[in-house]
Amino acid sequence: MKRAILGAILGLLLLSGTTLAGVIKIGALVSITGPTSFLGQPEKNTLEMLVKQVNKNGGINGNKVKLIIYDTKGQPGATVILARKLIYSDRVLAIIGPTRSGSTLAIIPLVQRARIPLISMASSHKITKPVKKWVFKTAPSDGLAAERLYSYMKEHKIKNIAILTAETGFGESGKEELEKLADKYGIKILDKETFGATDTNMTPQLIKIKNTKGVQAIVCWGTNPGPASVAKEVKELGIKIPLFMSHGVASKRFIQLAGKASNGIILPAGKLLIAKQLPKIDPQKAVLLKYKKEYEKRYGPVSTFGGHAYDAFTMLKQVLEKGARTKAQIRNGLEKVKDFVGITGVFTYSKKDHAGLNPSDFCLVEIKNGNWKLIAY
Repeated sequence: MKRAILGAILGLLLLSGTTLAGVIKIGALVSITGPTSFLGQPEKNTLEMLVKQVNKNGGINGNKVKLIIYDTKGQPGATVILARKLIYSDRVLAIIGPTRSGSTLAIIPLVQRARIPLISMASSHKITKPVKKWVFKTAPSDGLAAERLYSYMKEHKIKNIAILTAETGFGESGKEELEKLADKYGIKILDKETFGATDTNMTPQLIKIKNTKGVQAIVCWGTNPGPASVAKEVKELGIKIPLFMSHGVASKRFIQLAGKASNGIILPAGKLLIAKQLPKIDPQKAVLLKYKKEYEKRYGPVSTFGGHAYDAFTMLKQVLEKGARTKAQIRNGLEKVKDFVGITGVFTYSKKDHAGLNPSDFCLVEIKNGNWKLIAY
């Protein structure tokens, strides 16, 4: 009889998502392999590094953290299956990820039904607009990046552009924001071209752009390998107008793929890439330099994408440290996060905002001889 009662209590605790036996189980959905591994690998590295540090220091309120990471390979279908496993088999308290926008959007209905907090590391504004009760994110929205680019163009009297966007969740969301915000900044989009997620030849699209009268700049929106191919082909075709990229290529991987063709490209990026160039009064500088030092000691060059994982885990950790023990308490705690100084920016969540950032969390960088140079703060 006692065993039956104990079993029933245990079952209820598991269903409610309560911390048990001194272990806090956190799930992570990350693109560790596949075409977007350059995004997911630094996320995986960061999560493992942080969990190791926390557990070495005694855990969270005396509870050890058990991190369960699954490789989504960047595939939405596989991500849904793995999310179900985390929720119903592993019984995690919260999920960090996925890496990609399309994968995140694919699991939102599941997360909402299961009532489990999700902190996505993907960019699309659709993840948190409109607000979903159980869904938050740490990657800056494409709308913020578009605004930062457009404000720079306005300052430099660039009014007529062409856009070349990937046929992915990230690319399509970026295209929507570029179109929506154009009038606000006095920008006219004279040509709109797209490319497939794995395409590496965009010559036809670029020739069309080259022959479009009045285009003063090109904006390419996507993640590798496509944007690197665009950079090379722009040089090969002798296109002289400026080429701007999105924050989706804010990593050394892009520079490696594009080579010398990356020189001169301007893009919006988080402050991590140029942390040493920031003024001393910047509230993020100390946090950025500390993370950069710790990461590079273990894994090599730091990436802004790893910063998305840092922010997700650290905010979750702070909520747990304040006493949250159930999924609902974690969700409620995340919604009250205010002025959290992270890697991606300074976050403030609310009932009306589960993204937490603003355009000032972006800076503009230019690629110079294989490195990042701060050009607008």
